[in-house]
Amino acid sequence: MAKDTPYLDVQQLTKSFGSLLLFEDISFSVAEGQHVGLIAKNGTGKSTLLSILTGKEGYDAGEIIYRRDIRVGMLEQSPQFDPNESVLDACFNHEGDPEKVLKAKQILTKLKIRDLQQPMGQLSGGQQKRVALANVLITEPDFLILDEPTNHLDLEMIEWLEGFLQRGNRTLLMVTHDRFFLDRVCSVILELDDRTVYTYRGNYSYYLEKRQERLDNRRAEIMRANNLYRTELEWMRRMPQARGHKAKYREDAFYELERVAKQRIEERQVRLKSRNVYIGSKIFECQYVSKAFDDTVILRDFYYNFSRFEKMGIVGNNGTGKSTFIKMLLGLVPVDSGRFDIGDTVTFGYFSQEGLQFSEGQKVIDIVRDIAEYIDMGGGRHFTASQLLQHFLFTPEQQHNYVSNLSGGERRKLYLCTVLMKNPNFLVLDEPTNDLDIVTLQILEEYLQDFPGCVIVVSHDRYFMDKIVDHLLVFEGDGKVSDFPGNYTQYRQWQSLQPKSPKTTTAQDTPKKNYRNDTRRRMSFKEKMEFERLTNEIEQLETEQRQIEDALCSGTLSIDELTEKSKRLPMLKDELDEKSLRWLELSEIEK
Repeated sequence: MAKDTPYLDVQQLTKSFGSLLLFEDISFSVAEGQHVGLIAKNGTGKSTLLSILTGKEGYDAGEIIYRRDIRVGMLEQSPQFDPNESVLDACFNHEGDPEKVLKAKQILTKLKIRDLQQPMGQLSGGQQKRVALANVLITEPDFLILDEPTNHLDLEMIEWLEGFLQRGNRTLLMVTHDRFFLDRVCSVILELDDRTVYTYRGNYSYYLEKRQERLDNRRAEIMRANNLYRTELEWMRRMPQARGHKAKYREDAFYELERVAKQRIEERQVRLKSRNVYIGSKIFECQYVSKAFDDTVILRDFYYNFSRFEKMGIVGNNGTGKSTFIKMLLGLVPVDSGRFDIGDTVTFGYFSQEGLQFSEGQKVIDIVRDIAEYIDMGGGRHFTASQLLQHFLFTPEQQHNYVSNLSGGERRKLYLCTVLMKNPNFLVLDEPTNDLDIVTLQILEEYLQDFPGCVIVVSHDRYFMDKIVDHLLVFEGDGKVSDFPGNYTQYRQWQSLQPKSPKTTTAQDTPKKNYRNDTRRRMSFKEKMEFERLTNEIEQLETEQRQIEDALCSGTLSIDELTEKSKRLPMLKDELDEKSLRWLELSEIEK
């Protein structure tokens, strides 16, 4: 077989489960040295396609051709191991090769697996996934197929893996929802959409641009077809004698035109904005809290005063206490000393890593309706359970599907909907992006950007964090926590400029510099912009208020003008009060 033969060539592949057609006649190839990312919505067959490519799943039609004699390594989403074998034995049969053992130790250390003799049965699911990743990297196959390689990795591990995969001439095909990772590692994007595959020869940013062009062109094509279809439909409805046999080609063209005209492009959902979420000025105060598990210190006399409307991200390596911190806030884990003083108006909505156990025999819509029939959006608007599900891409048909038929990503999405349906004013999200497809992530990002309450996010998804949070709590380990007034990318840029020293300066080493460990903090960039905007808006509203009051006292208004301005004045005062309250809150923050 020629050297330039693709490592993988997929030709006209079709797969269905009963009446559900996942994809039909899809074709694509992966050339030597290419880094290919596969993108698709939950439930459309990404993991199934990877299982087909590695022979673990059958298919209905088509061909899968690998270059002769290449070795393929597969990282599964949920790998299985013999619980009694050691970590080192689970990685590969090293057969005493000292170089292989050394490489195994180096990679496992980077992935923070240090006890190589520990039985696999004693490891958590996340640790087992990391051992499986180490396994596929250590054995150095010609072609790597990776299903969600960044799941269960902290930010330090993800950045190490990025560098590892970028080096050398590795060939890989992977499914991941980590958009930073896609951008930095992949040079080709395959999109599985509407049962077919589209190829984009560039990274994730290039894909976003070209995908939008494709959708715009398709939308224009459908509009043109609809315009012509109306004319041709009139011609088709005439008596057959009027058409004549010589117009058979036109009749055939009509049916093709009809097919195009009846296509539908899934329009992005309107942004879901609630105006009926109220939260008071007191949110929570973390009053000198300490927490440790045996020799592992999570917090030492940590003080933090959370502000109204804050959107905070929590980052740090695995095991530094991020999830423990939010569980203490929610009262799920006791503190060793200190306390959390929480405001009376706060209603938490908690999205946990563990998820929610659903009854397999329940329908999707019934699970959400059991929580509430609708959300009061304010202004007389209501959002029903069905509308919320549809907003998060559950079609009306899927809403009446049983939980047992949902994919892992669809279950996580359903769990998210159950949290939001409770209409909380403070969202606490622990790794919300795991297993969610990119389209759902974009919808969730918009929801959180518009959310009028408070948000805490624990996530390793750097792209997601940059979109949502205005500052970070960085858990550095051994009870050290520092605050950074910006998003993750800004934090990494700042970190890269710091001089290297044996000891990292932290908030608790230098309390004067860490405004979060004091009662005052500095404004974030977003808050500064909001403060400036509010100053201008309040000035305009006060001017309008004076003008209306002067007009009402003038005695020159008509009945209609008097009625109109009388209605506007109380609305104006309410708006002014709301903006003035927020302005006062911001004015108390150190600039």
